Amino acid sequence: MSFEPLSAQTLEGLRANFDSREANRIAMNAVTASGIDAVAKNYDRARYLQRRFSTIIDNGPATSQKHSGRCWLFSSLNVARFVAKREMNIDKFEFSQAYAMYFDKLERANYFMQDMQELIAAGEPSDSRLIQFLLHDLMGDGGQWTMAMNIYTKYGAVPRDFFPETASSQNTGAMNTELRKALRQAVAHMYTNPSDANRIAKEAVEQAHRILTIHLGTPPTSFDWEYTDKDGNFHREGEMTPQEFWKKYVGPAHLEDYVCLVDDPRREHPKGTMIAIEHLGNVAGGTPTAYLNVDTQLMKNTARKIMEEQGIPVWFGADCHPMMDRKDGAWATDLFEYGRVYDIDFDLDKEARVRFADSAMNHAMAFAGVDAEGEKTNRWRVENSWGTDIADNGYFTMDDPWFDEFVYEIAVPKSLLPAEYQKALEQEAIKLPAWDPMGALA
Repeated sequence: MSFEPLSAQTLEGLRANFDSREANRIAMNAVTASGIDAVAKNYDRARYLQRRFSTIIDNGPATSQKHSGRCWLFSSLNVARFVAKREMNIDKFEFSQAYAMYFDKLERANYFMQDMQELIAAGEPSDSRLIQFLLHDLMGDGGQWTMAMNIYTKYGAVPRDFFPETASSQNTGAMNTELRKALRQAVAHMYTNPSDANRIAKEAVEQAHRILTIHLGTPPTSFDWEYTDKDGNFHREGEMTPQEFWKKYVGPAHLEDYVCLVDDPRREHPKGTMIAIEHLGNVAGGTPTAYLNVDTQLMKNTARKIMEEQGIPVWFGADCHPMMDRKDGAWATDLFEYGRVYDIDFDLDKEARVRFADSAMNHAMAFAGVDAEGEKTNRWRVENSWGTDIADNGYFTMDDPWFDEFVYEIAVPKSLLPAEYQKALEQEAIKLPAWDPMGALA
């Protein structure tokens, strides 16, 4: 196939077409001076998107993941901290996200090396799409609800004071680069010496442990826990392990028994079926990452029920970038009028956006309120993990139609699902390849 180069005549035609429309030059002047979002922002929509909710869950000031991709850990621990604060009757509390990240990355190194061992033993070529994808998508910060529960179930959790943030937990780039180098080097050595793969894999996990401990410190195996509740009563709980702490203060909510609902809009994946992603996981022997594919209305109804009746925040994953005003903390499908600025009709629906790589889950947060009138839902209150300097003290407002278009996953108690969907959880999952968009990590 021969490609037709852009000729001088073609370029001149493009320039002439651009200049023939006066609105193009006005748009150019405005966007070059102020940026596209300032120009495209729908003034009327922004000012009428209210921050009032019929149900509000107060979880205190928003947390901050800094320069890291730990949103899935922050958001799951934000749900857990609400439960813990309620159990202890205290106002202020935060779990150590660095502790959770330490063990997630250590477990993920072990999971990856064992996965590589099996693939190499099965004769998978080093230049195959699968091996190259796994090597490229290695030791990132993202994850899923089930992966978070695997960590908390095995390792528990600790208050932030006992394993505080470090320079590397708040800015993970350098640490992740060194982890990738060590693991990729191990894979290269395994391909060269396949008979010695087991020793190489174990050595790589030891190296990952060393790197993590140098960057993050040594996690506590126990600590003395004391606190004063909202009524002024002092509690001396004595020495506790992280597992005991999690079980005592978060265990009553049974978060580890939650199931994940997703909206995969592609027609070849029917609603009411289970979906799993090959090679996606963190803890060897832990709960596999799998989702029940449902429509967004069921997701909305269940999220509302949890907040309105149980008073607990709801973890969810979304494509956070489209139609987002980060500073003011707002999402609405018509918040920006990009098409009018560019004179382009952006007409892809959710299914097409997923199919053609225009949208996938990339951020996890927690619903902490909803505004509803009977069966109608107007908007959602969202607890983010981007600090308190933006939005409403770190809390965002999501218009209800935006949920349908850009929310992909929520975690809910199994007991809240209709009987037919509870039964569907027992089905064998449709296995999708490692690079499928439903495997995108928050």
